[in-house]
Amino acid sequence: MKKDPLLKERARQLRHNAAPAEVILWKILRGRRFAGFKFRRQQPTGPYIVDFFCAQLKLVVELDGETHLGREKNDEERDAWLQEQGFKVVRFWNPLVYEDREAVEDTIWRECEERMKAGRR
Repeated sequence: MKKDPLLKERARQLRHNAAPAEVILWKILRGRRFAGFKFRRQQPTGPYIVDFFCAQLKLVVELDGETHLGREKNDEERDAWLQEQGFKVVRFWNPLVYEDREAVEDTIWRECEERMKAGRR
């Protein structure tokens, strides 16, 4: 599938205008700091841009803020498409990153371990 240049530019804009919760989580995931796993942020994936993406594990981490309120059906369709492609999608609300970052990290870690055990290496 050829990459859409508009999608690529939109991903670049999203990286430059990251939400505060995304900045916090990126500090944890970037540069293989998270158990050596390489994550990318605002990664074009098919017709979508995902918040955080680990290609090795086919793991997508999404952070949802107020802009997702009322868009649950869109998120469900997006998640279904990603799952059809073999991706595991994990979603968190932004306030959880602020209030209980350890819980977010633990959940991501468990998903990474499960994906590794399932042979996603």
